[in-house]
Amino acid sequence: MRSCQLPSTMLSSPPSLMESSHFLRLFLAFSIIFLGFSSSSSSSSSHLSSRELGDITFEYRNYTAIHEFRLLNRKRSIFCPDPNPYLQINITSNPLLSDDEFVTVNISGVLLPAESDWVAMISPSHANISACPFNAIQYEQTGDLSKLPLLCHYPVKAQYASKDPDYLSCKKKTCQKYVAGKCRVSTCAATLSFHVINIRTDIKFVFYGGGFETPCILKISDSATFANPQKPLYGHLSSTDSTGKSMRVTWVSGDKQPQKVQYGDGQSQTSQVTTFTQDNMCSWAVKSPASDFGWHDPGYIHSAVMTRLKPSTQFSYRYGSDSAGWSDKITFRTPPAGGSDEVKIVAFGDMGKAPRDPSVEHYIQPGSISVIEAIANEVSSGNIDSIFHIGDISYATGFLVEWDYFLHLINPVASTVSYMTAIGNHERDYVSSGSVYITPDSGGECGVPYETYFPMPTAAKDKPWYSIEQGSIHFTIISTEHDWTKNSEQYNWMNKDMAAVDRSKTPWLVFTGHRPMYSSNGGSVIIPSVDKKFVQAVEPLLLANKVDLALFGHVHNYERTCAVYRRDCKAMPKKDKNGIDIYDNSNYSAPVHAVIGMAGFTLDKSPSNADSWSLVRVSEFGYVRVHATKKELNFELLRLSSKEMELVSVILWNLWNN
Repeated sequence: MRSCQLPSTMLSSPPSLMESSHFLRLFLAFSIIFLGFSSSSSSSSSHLSSRELGDITFEYRNYTAIHEFRLLNRKRSIFCPDPNPYLQINITSNPLLSDDEFVTVNISGVLLPAESDWVAMISPSHANISACPFNAIQYEQTGDLSKLPLLCHYPVKAQYASKDPDYLSCKKKTCQKYVAGKCRVSTCAATLSFHVINIRTDIKFVFYGGGFETPCILKISDSATFANPQKPLYGHLSSTDSTGKSMRVTWVSGDKQPQKVQYGDGQSQTSQVTTFTQDNMCSWAVKSPASDFGWHDPGYIHSAVMTRLKPSTQFSYRYGSDSAGWSDKITFRTPPAGGSDEVKIVAFGDMGKAPRDPSVEHYIQPGSISVIEAIANEVSSGNIDSIFHIGDISYATGFLVEWDYFLHLINPVASTVSYMTAIGNHERDYVSSGSVYITPDSGGECGVPYETYFPMPTAAKDKPWYSIEQGSIHFTIISTEHDWTKNSEQYNWMNKDMAAVDRSKTPWLVFTGHRPMYSSNGGSVIIPSVDKKFVQAVEPLLLANKVDLALFGHVHNYERTCAVYRRDCKAMPKKDKNGIDIYDNSNYSAPVHAVIGMAGFTLDKSPSNADSWSLVRVSEFGYVRVHATKKELNFELLRLSSKEMELVSVILWNLWNN
């Protein structure tokens, strides 16, 4: 840089060389110290103060030479060799953080901007912010192979300083030292924006050098605290039974005392309060993220059931307490009672969440925000009675703070209509935990956060299968991650449940679970997309009980079959004059299967060629819409196209003879 008078050969070095070494920063800092002591000094301002020297000593004292990151000790507080007296990091915000805001982080006094400079948002503020290079293994065990910060405590989010386009070019320049009227030392600055929601624990921002893989601390901001860490937040609804006369609302708070939900005309119910701890998480020979550096205190989860409601009716509610605060008043609609004529639902799988700022986070699902916003538009129009999310819910996978961000994402829709869920591999699976598949996909959560945040009408904990009726549809929701083998508890339950359906009351039977029975995407060699043993055990139950439609996720695209059994098309749809595929289910042949895992996670490519049972394959973000009466079931795929929802595929089942 001009003001630092570096040798021209060093200034012309390739950026990659400048980024890869901390030597330049050390050289630069001591050059400044030299300038401070050797310059013409009739003015005391040309010298570094004893306080500045003290700051240098403090920053320099813990420096440890950085080698290849995997050779570092697991826990060591590494400060960059950057005795820079000008460096600062602070935030521009109100004295106390609100529940949802964009916080501006200012980095100033940077002598030599580098592409490897980055800022982490840390919570709680006392967390260990040292480098832990072997934590790469904990990211990778969840399936996320992205380059992420290797710290001893998972940062909520992180951004490279170069996200400010003026940083590397030093357009925000400040002169720090004048000598004989000329600027001899100037520094650079960056401004970053972080989306922050109320996660109850205080936060701080740490400025690092060395990139994500060899991080070293440059400067630490003061802590910032939320205005109300006990605030009741992220309320979401679910159905408790098939009557449409009761609805459960579940929310999160930092307050462990019971709170209330107030609803209707002066009615109220007291919440049941629960939580979970690090000891409830699973682990193995290699520690899981949930039991180690991915842990974040979940606060307290409150749940209360609103009773004496009417189906297909609007009500208002709020939740909280006088001491902790209250939510806004929210209007919601109860679903239609089972056995009534009409129901309209939205269904999808594999949504997750994504940052609303340029941050890097663990397991970003790039389509999630656009899809949930499109669904919110449908819900706000009053055309949706219920939502079904078929597994792989938040993708927190052991990084617990990400549950808060997911609940924040779905809140606009999940607080106004029933939000029903099925468990997926990224909620439940872990080694030696009792799951069918022994992958570490849940990051050590083993279903505990999922079942706490989303209490469904199941028989017991860790038995996450249930059925519910809405309108003319009977939904059978299973867990593909729990034992489904013949004569297992779940196998016997699903057979009994489907056999008992009164088809005069609910003529349509929809079967849902996370892992599919049919997919043209092969998956991995170790664990393919389709488990043949699962298909062999459970598919005969679908045929025997005349399942109309089977919905699955897990594979991240959309695929729809013919009426299929044992990979053989038993019936093909007929097209009407508008090109709509029509099945006449008065002469039942076999279920139609649909994979609907395209709601957020990075998409899987759809093969151009596939077996004859595969009729439609679409690799775009979207969801499906189901509209059923007792005579017809209309099934539509909607995909995001130029940020608009586009109708792609329509199926119509008829029951003309009923």
